Amino acid sequence: MTLAVYLPLVLPVLVALAARYAADRARPGAAVPALVAAAVLTAAATIWSLLLLTLTLFDDLPAMAALDGRLGMRLPEPVPDAVAVIAAVLLAVAMVRLERDMHLRRTMARRLRNAGPSAGGLVVADWSEPLAVAVPGRPGEILLTTGMLRLLDADERRAVLAHERAHLAHHHHRAMLLVGGAAAINPLLRPAREAVTYLVERWADEEAASGMGDRELVARAVARAALATAGHRAPAPALGVHGGVIVRRVRALQGPPPGAARWQMPLLAGVAVAALLLEATATVNFLAVLRAWQI
Repeated sequence: MTLAVYLPLVLPVLVALAARYAADRARPGAAVPALVAAAVLTAAATIWSLLLLTLTLFDDLPAMAALDGRLGMRLPEPVPDAVAVIAAVLLAVAMVRLERDMHLRRTMARRLRNAGPSAGGLVVADWSEPLAVAVPGRPGEILLTTGMLRLLDADERRAVLAHERAHLAHHHHRAMLLVGGAAAINPLLRPAREAVTYLVERWADEEAASGMGDRELVARAVARAALATAGHRAPAPALGVHGGVIVRRVRALQGPPPGAARWQMPLLAGVAVAALLLEATATVNFLAVLRAWQI
């Protein structure tokens, strides 16, 4: 096996780098799909690399070991056994983390959907805890608590509803599900998960500001809603469609809409292409070694 099988394990570092800079510089509508795609591809590359390394343990099978040294030749050892064992452990840990992440999201979504009856896609729950969240489903719903409604005036309520509708319209829960799973597989992708969590909020902020025609109103509503939830353990953050870094969001709404990214999107595209090429090379190398053992 060559270096091609190991490089995909660290490619997420480049995704994390692009994510840190794209969060406050790129248009959310463009940055979110690019970051999610890059994160998913590099996470898939991580799984494939670990799987290839784990499969090299085949040379320790009795039938394969008997072939070693046949015809006076020493057949190639793919990787040291210690490396293969470590890869197997990391692969198992990644799968456990992925299942745990998905279970948490399913549990939180189920709890929120059972908060009360829906009227026109809106659920008003009699909870003192201030909460406003888009709940994915078929159809999606917006959950508002009485604790949140008491804190907002009529215009601010409309702004918050516009924000949550944007989450549902653009299926932001899917982006968070994918990037959350990618980060569970490879912890180097956690900065990408954090960036996407922030960017989907910024995306919804900009959609609400455009629909309301008042950026200051949306900034005020965002600030009051976010500050109200401070100190409360709400289930919404597990879905990745609530909260955010309030100071950054309000500051962004007080300025002009974000422009196009310069180098971040090409970097993400390059990382995705590199992941595919490296995994193809690693697979070809693995098959070559396997054929050598089958002579």
